[in-house]
Amino acid sequence: MAEHSEGPRETTSPKNESGRGSEPPDGLRMAPELMLDLARKAAELLVERIESLPQESAWEGDFHQILADQLMEDPPEHGRPAEEVLERAARKILPIALRLDHPRQFAFVPTAPTWPGVLADFMAAGYNVNQCTWLTSSGPSQLELVVIDWLRRWIGYPESAGGLLTSGGSAASLDAFVAARENAGHPERATVYMSDQSHSAQVRAARIIGVRPECIRKIPCDERFRLDVEALARIVAEDRAAGFNPIAVCANAGAGSTGAIDPLEAMADYCEAERIWLHVDAAYGGFAIVTERGKALLQGIERADSIGLDAHKWFFQPYEAGGLLVKNARTLENAFVIPHDMLQDTIWGANHPNFSDRGLQLSRSVRALKIWMSVQTFGMAAFRRAVSNGMELAVRAEEYIRASPILEMLNPASLGIVCFRVNPETTALDEEALGKINRNVLARVFWEDPAFMSSTMLRKKFSLRLCIINHTTTWDDVRETLEAIERFGREALLKNPEGRT
Repeated sequence: MAEHSEGPRETTSPKNESGRGSEPPDGLRMAPELMLDLARKAAELLVERIESLPQESAWEGDFHQILADQLMEDPPEHGRPAEEVLERAARKILPIALRLDHPRQFAFVPTAPTWPGVLADFMAAGYNVNQCTWLTSSGPSQLELVVIDWLRRWIGYPESAGGLLTSGGSAASLDAFVAARENAGHPERATVYMSDQSHSAQVRAARIIGVRPECIRKIPCDERFRLDVEALARIVAEDRAAGFNPIAVCANAGAGSTGAIDPLEAMADYCEAERIWLHVDAAYGGFAIVTERGKALLQGIERADSIGLDAHKWFFQPYEAGGLLVKNARTLENAFVIPHDMLQDTIWGANHPNFSDRGLQLSRSVRALKIWMSVQTFGMAAFRRAVSNGMELAVRAEEYIRASPILEMLNPASLGIVCFRVNPETTALDEEALGKINRNVLARVFWEDPAFMSSTMLRKKFSLRLCIINHTTTWDDVRETLEAIERFGREALLKNPEGRT
């Protein structure tokens, strides 16, 4: 046995009057007054940005070489005034981007984060918590359990359910597929099935867990872009006869292109009978569940084995705030618990969960705080109204499009997404000509209108697409954007009635 030392070893560091060693020579600390001044300045810049958004364009970008000339530089050997650095970031870097919280931001899946959510991320960064284990983050871990339980109850999952918050839908899908693979016994020729409308994140997650490209099956959809359950059953039966092993079926609860919701009840019936894991990608549409209308549309989601949903989309939080729930929390732990010698001291007995045992991350930020602070500040009634607003505006947009002599609906509005195109009633144009005209319209919205929108392909038809879920968006924002699309469409037809480039 080693001899005990007689006392603490002396340090060579000089002591200051408080008894602490002298300050390190790195000079990375700031005086409290300066810290507060900079925090106030940062908050002022952010509030100024938020208030000025409606008067600005929903997008600003620049070419790579121009930005490289402005920003590609050696790191300074000596620091610059901190307020100058803040101003440069706020004026020259951060605005050159898609403004996802702009009230006329209709592209992809936009969002507008709450101010308490923004402050929560600021506080979480300042407290510098690594929420990997209960030992390192008891309070934040308990708060994540609270938020996960809110999600569980909104979905209608049993008390055996659990999960974790993730960086987003991609990580949630990956964690879910790992759990599905392990639940199936990690078989050879593991195969997953998904709609031909599924997000690329599902394909990527399947590839990462080792599913071969030929074992990722795309199932055709019906006329409303919902997965065809009869086709699913037929393809699974053929695959099993050929020696493939189904481990998961993926359903959409708000497909990215159309907002389509797959037949969740029928898919749950099928997967339960065939003993196949059912994962629901509700990254975009999942938070509609907090409304009565959304709950009816998503009926059957509570029967899934796992569900991914993003609070940084339709629950108005800053990135990153994804989530994964599983019907049985043990399925995640069975897949992810791996003992680690260096972390043996983090074990704190039963009923003290380590979130690193539920997913791919060890080091993790505190994600629950922004959701909790937002809900505590505004209350669920305000969130229900905000989510409902997106669905109501989508319905009004569909009514406007159907009444327009120049616009054509390509798929009924679903959740907050509307797919349509310029296709006047009085002019017969082929698909090639229509595609050219609508691409022209999209480009003009992109460059000339304050709004920003995106497109998709629906059965080889080029479709304009509005995703209307921002809680700051009004009917005037939607209507004026549709009016601009009509105007650009008419001008394109007058200049080029046959759609030629």
